Amino acid sequence: MRAFPDFDDNLRQAFRQETELFFESILREDRSVLDLLRANYTFVNERLAKHYGIPNVYGSRFRRITFAGEDEGRGGLLRQGSILTVTSYATRTSPVIRGKWILTNILGVPPPPPPPDVPALKEKSGIGKDLSMRERMAAHRANPACSGCHQLMDPVGFSLENYDAVGRWRKVEEGTRIDASGSLPDDSKFEGVAGLQHALLSRPEVFAGTFTEKLLIYALGRGVEYYDAPAVRKVVQEARAKDYRFSSFILGIVNSTPFQMRRSQ
Repeated sequence: MRAFPDFDDNLRQAFRQETELFFESILREDRSVLDLLRANYTFVNERLAKHYGIPNVYGSRFRRITFAGEDEGRGGLLRQGSILTVTSYATRTSPVIRGKWILTNILGVPPPPPPPDVPALKEKSGIGKDLSMRERMAAHRANPACSGCHQLMDPVGFSLENYDAVGRWRKVEEGTRIDASGSLPDDSKFEGVAGLQHALLSRPEVFAGTFTEKLLIYALGRGVEYYDAPAVRKVVQEARAKDYRFSSFILGIVNSTPFQMRRSQ
């Protein structure tokens, strides 16, 4: 029996189109790249709106929807089904994968690879009681070989636990109210996706630096090296003065020394 019988290829394609249209809007409107995290709008058709619980959306055409609140709203990459699904397993969420994704792609501090022969996550307690995800992960971290990396990833990923493995909002898991409290590696604590968003945006230069590195990798066709760091810092510094608009990053990279001195392949 499938864990999520309503999940099909139509929904998968809708997830992808939502994210593509959202990113395109940031680029074409030359918005701040911080809107990738904080935007209060997204794009949905009837299929996706029904999945998200958004009323009064009909037909296959995608349209832009703006939200008044942020706790259960959509918008921003952290609330989109595409990200929430690819950072989950087929049958359940994964605070580990979600935490690793944020550390790697938002904060630019990827955790170390797991040690060999990591034991599988236990799904049940052994006495017939279904454990919450937080309880199962606590038991998993009791293994000294697992605790080091999980102390970094899990607290970040738990803040997204209000979204199930296919991105639907929920408040209860296995009959127990979900604890979506979390923290970042700097020990700043918060509650849920809204708290995570505020914590990430409290130091916008961190995300801006990661964004610059990713864009520079795309522009150069190679990885970022230590000697590229001054160029990255300069791009971020100049972009800050322009409210981190998308165009400021593109112009900064095009005018940077690594891009100007790149070799043709």
